[in-house]
Amino acid sequence: MKRREFITLIGGAAAAWPIAARAQQRERVRLIGILLPTTADNPEFQARVGAFLQGLQQSGWSIGRNVRIDTRWATANADEIRRHAAELAALAPDAIVAHGASSVGATLQATRTVPVVFPTVADPVAAGFVDSLARPGGNATGFMAFEYSLGGKWLELLKEIAPSVTRAAVFRDPTIPSGTGMFGAIQSVAPALGIEAIPVNLRDADEIKRVLSAFTRSGSGGLIVTPSSLSFLHRDLIVALSAQFKLPAVYFLRPFVTVGGLVSYGPDEVEQYRQAAGYVDRILKGEKPADLPVQAPTKHELVLNLKTAVSLGLDVPATLLARADEVIE
Repeated sequence: MKRREFITLIGGAAAAWPIAARAQQRERVRLIGILLPTTADNPEFQARVGAFLQGLQQSGWSIGRNVRIDTRWATANADEIRRHAAELAALAPDAIVAHGASSVGATLQATRTVPVVFPTVADPVAAGFVDSLARPGGNATGFMAFEYSLGGKWLELLKEIAPSVTRAAVFRDPTIPSGTGMFGAIQSVAPALGIEAIPVNLRDADEIKRVLSAFTRSGSGGLIVTPSSLSFLHRDLIVALSAQFKLPAVYFLRPFVTVGGLVSYGPDEVEQYRQAAGYVDRILKGEKPADLPVQAPTKHELVLNLKTAVSLGLDVPATLLARADEVIE
């Protein structure tokens, strides 16, 4: 099923739930808060929320009958994320679903009693959100966004699609633990691939432009963009500059490729939102976040933009095309 059809299906199902609810016996209505670091018109996040609602429905939760959803589209602004997190916590909901480190961190600052489920966080242990993956210990649990070994796979993918690359700029956020961890994983496999991995600390748009402009002067370069809210915030700029400077680039999520990026390999976050609904269901039925282990991604997707490959003059290997979960033409 195509993503657009999936979103339409979920939207129609959600609209139908209140109608069905009026015909059923009234029961206790639970409140679930959702905190998202983006705007309401983001189609990728609409699909993720749709999967979460579908997962709830499959577990017997029906909007208007036994559950209410308070969704906060907080944008990527840190002050807005903190404000919405505080407002949701003040409502004392039965659970809060928070996306990514910025939202989870703000939510845990606002409450240490309301259960928090994260569909995706890069390194929840290093961030201090949980005591360990097996025994979270506090009021938060959920799903990891990435395992550090994925960094090596990104470099291998870059070499496979652009064999002439001998230098790779690695965009990272040095303020988060995963930024250092991912670069370490990439650096560990770089010599075997004949590639020099060069860390580039993300800060703002001007620095991104300056660094990429200087990097491309030496030639034979490629780019790897590692997970962070900053890289996602500057997604359109990074993709545009990669095209301008003719840099083959590997990204950590599909949304970079849908706006013109070359290739991405990362977790299927729509599926992780569906799994997060299962954790919320278990919490609403009495289990504690402290006892629910943090899980690693179980499904990854390889997305390739063939039009971008052609514009970069790349001859995409048939084996790579065959492995791709989605090819954008």
